Amino acid sequence: MFSLTTSIAVDRTSPVPLYYQVAQQLEQVIQSGELAPGTRLNNELVLADQLGVSRPTLRRAMEYLVDRGYLVRKRGIGTQVVHPKLRRPVQLTSLYDDLILSGKQPRTSVLSLKTLPAADAVAHTLGIDEGSPVVSFERLRYADDEPLALMRNWIPAGQVELTAELLERTGLYQLMRAAGLRLHLASQTIGARAATSAEARLLDATKGEPLLTMRRTTYDDMGHPLELGDHLYRASLYSFEVVLSTARR
Repeated sequence: MFSLTTSIAVDRTSPVPLYYQVAQQLEQVIQSGELAPGTRLNNELVLADQLGVSRPTLRRAMEYLVDRGYLVRKRGIGTQVVHPKLRRPVQLTSLYDDLILSGKQPRTSVLSLKTLPAADAVAHTLGIDEGSPVVSFERLRYADDEPLALMRNWIPAGQVELTAELLERTGLYQLMRAAGLRLHLASQTIGARAATSAEARLLDATKGEPLLTMRRTTYDDMGHPLELGDHLYRASLYSFEVVLSTARR
């Protein structure tokens, strides 16, 4: 068990709420590596006593960190430190590049890669005739050797050379840009659902565990669809970040 008293102190004269002081300092301890993933924390009564704060104050701090993906509560185990979630901005970037920028080491396993006739829904989205050849591929993306995302993609055949070796070595968007495709914008829908047994096995998750879903269609600067992606992410390790601003009038 880890004792918070060696790393965290609260300032009762500060206007900053006590729960937020505790949460912010604990977040820094986790990010620094002093609290490694898998570390179990003492129960709330013990921790509250160590810090000299009320149990409701400590519980609120813990809930804040659970919501941000730094802690997880497990029945029979207690509160445990986990890998911080990858927080991905909603921009036209690839997961591969975002992992590198976040200091994570990406690794890709290509589960399937084949050319087949486009089904009706895929053909409609890509603006091609039903039955036209498309390259269909499925990849399992790791972050620091931990399964993070299951990604299915479809691209009209002939646009870019794709091999398992290339897809395991770099990101899809890098390959598309290298082939001369001009990625300009994307339409994206984000949702959530429970993991199936097969998905749970691949993602090292449990059946029914929450997964984030992302369906994205990428277009060039002339408005032509280039790629369709249908991706699943472990919600315990991943989140999308959206920046909102007021509209100009």
